[in-house]
Order: sequence, then C-alpha cells, then structure tokens
Amino acid sequence: MNNIEKAQAEYEVFIQKFQSAIISTASNQGIPDASYAPFVMDESKNIYIYVSGLSTHTQNLSVNPHASVMLIEDEGKTEQIFARRRLTFDCTATLIERETDIWQEIVNQFHARFGEIIEVLSGLLDFRIFKLTPQQGRFVIGFGAAYSISGDNLNKLKPTPGNSEKKN
Repeated sequence: MNNIEKAQAEYEVFIQKFQSAIISTASNQGIPDASYAPFVMDESKNIYIYVSGLSTHTQNLSVNPHASVMLIEDEGKTEQIFARRRLTFDCTATLIERETDIWQEIVNQFHARFGEIIEVLSGLLDFRIFKLTPQQGRFVIGFGAAYSISGDNLNKLKPTPGNSEKKN
C-alpha cells in the first residue's frame, strides 16, 4: 500500500472521531471569529451545525456565507505538536429554513447523535441550522504529508504539490 492509499484510508475514518468542529467566520467588515459547534455530516460531506442566533459565528454566517471548518487531532494524542493531523474545508453556508422537511431531518440526526439536549434546543427560536458545503479541503497527516480535496469529489484525496509521496 502506498502513501496515498494509507492517507485515503485514514481520511475515511478521521471524520468519525469528531462530534464538534472548529469554525472560522468573518463579519461583513472582515473581522474574524473562531468558535466551535457540534455537527452532523451527510454522505456528501456537507456539515450541518445547530447554533444560537446570539453567537458571533451565527451572526457572521448570516451576513457572510464563507467559513472554514477544521477538525484537529487532540493535543494529548499527537506524536508531534507541530504536525497535528487535521482536516480543513473551505465552505459556503446556507441557512436551512425552520420547520421544513430538511430541517426536521437534520434535527432528527442531531437528536440521534446528541440526545435529549436537542429537544430543548429545537424549542428555542433563536437556534438555527446552517448547511456548510465544502468547496475544497486539505488533509494533513504529518510533515510532508498533505493532501488536497476538491469539491468535485470530497471523498478522494490528491497529493499536494511538494508532498513527499513515495511508494512503499
């Protein structure tokens, strides 16, 4: 198995290790904000977040639909702090209208994943669901081991130029 095949196998299970994602947004004035949110993901790698309208990231997404999402290896489990495994996606956010069929489907997925707290949150009218659609991404598994992901096939890694890709 070569490096790209090993990386592909790791990529396929990496996302499953996470319940929340780090989210970077910006206001319409370009002021950045980093936060996090629990998420569910569909088979196309669309990321759904259920967030309060009072939060800065929700307000930012309402006026600027561009966001970056990152899943990153726990510091306590990394072998090298300078080369933590991480996955980033550049995304476009779309608000899912409340009480629609897709909204209910996503709420059900959140309930299945996170339990009773979702019943409480779904009753709070300021909570909103955003669909974050990845346009491209990058999966880094170490020094010289970075792979790009394009929006036309988010399930397949491609070596990044300068990657130390060797056959084993």
